[in-house]
Amino acid sequence: MTDGWIRAIVEAVHSSPTQAVIYLAGGASQAVGWLLSAPGASNTVLEAVVPYSKISLSQLLGKIPTQFTSQQTVEEMALVAYNRALKLSRPGFPVVGVGFTGSLASVPLKRGNHRFYLSTRTSDRLWVSNVTLSKGLRTREEEDTISSRLLLKAVADACKVSATFVSELTDSEVPDEHEMLFNEDQELQQLIDGQICMKVYSFSNETNASSSERKIILSGSFNPLHDGHLKLLEVASSICGDGLPCFEISAINADKPPLTVSQIKDRVKQFEKTGKTVIISNQPYFYKKAELFPGSAFVIGADTVARLINPKYYGGDHDRMLEILIGCKRSGCTFLVGGRNVDGVFKVLEDFDIPEELKDMFISIPKEAFRVDISSTEIRKSQGM
Repeated sequence: MTDGWIRAIVEAVHSSPTQAVIYLAGGASQAVGWLLSAPGASNTVLEAVVPYSKISLSQLLGKIPTQFTSQQTVEEMALVAYNRALKLSRPGFPVVGVGFTGSLASVPLKRGNHRFYLSTRTSDRLWVSNVTLSKGLRTREEEDTISSRLLLKAVADACKVSATFVSELTDSEVPDEHEMLFNEDQELQQLIDGQICMKVYSFSNETNASSSERKIILSGSFNPLHDGHLKLLEVASSICGDGLPCFEISAINADKPPLTVSQIKDRVKQFEKTGKTVIISNQPYFYKKAELFPGSAFVIGADTVARLINPKYYGGDHDRMLEILIGCKRSGCTFLVGGRNVDGVFKVLEDFDIPEELKDMFISIPKEAFRVDISSTEIRKSQGM
């Protein structure tokens, strides 16, 4: 890193709380080196991937792009990177997905323009830039340097840090930039529509509530939230030890219509005074939650265990049930099980015949540590809801 201004930007980026996933195809490779060569890189860079071949980029996007170097492709790269960053980051930390696709100088000489596209995606902003370089003015390495500088500036802007920047673009090489801003309602609608995988609300007063990347997750509809939920997560956290306690609500329900934006906001509002983190996801099934939150401890009731190990919910296929739950186990997930009324009888984990292959994935919450018979359903009935 020879230029002092580059180091200054990198240090400012690493000092910000924003964490990034970066996907590069066809250029800007030096920017990753600059980011990784400075102390504090792990504060910022969650992942940097170079899907250079057409097959690699197609697999990343889940489809073959109409054009590999285009605005649409780079926006999709940034969105995939953003979703990946949400999965890898610690809840409550801002994240950015960064995409770059370029067609720079090559051997043999390129017939078309030398150009590249940059995009960053954050929770409230999609930014795209297109630069066409003067053909024959620079070597491939020099074009890579130019694109790397602009990518570094894009990361800095997404991290909301400012510093001196030297682009070395000529007067005729003016970036064509576009920006789209999102409010909370738009972001939640994107989640419901499956464009983004989660939105995190952090109501903790501590700026760094947990340094652990592991999550202790109590999933539910929380309609309404009650003391039993809070007590259950508290007890589970004491059993787990290290980990960030989170509530999780799926906007998508396997048996009912999706929640609306206003319903999600009403549910979230209940947690404002709890000091806890709330994650809104779009995954109703635990095996999909395990993919979204690998290594997490899920806090569930005995009634949920009854469904998890019942082949009825897997098309009557016992082997399919094992396959799916072993997949959860391989992702590093565990289930902490609290006692619940099941068909009018209070049951705990020990009342179920857990398959041998899965026994070490389930951990019992002792009845003496937690027993609350009230449920959200009963509360709604008592309130005539």
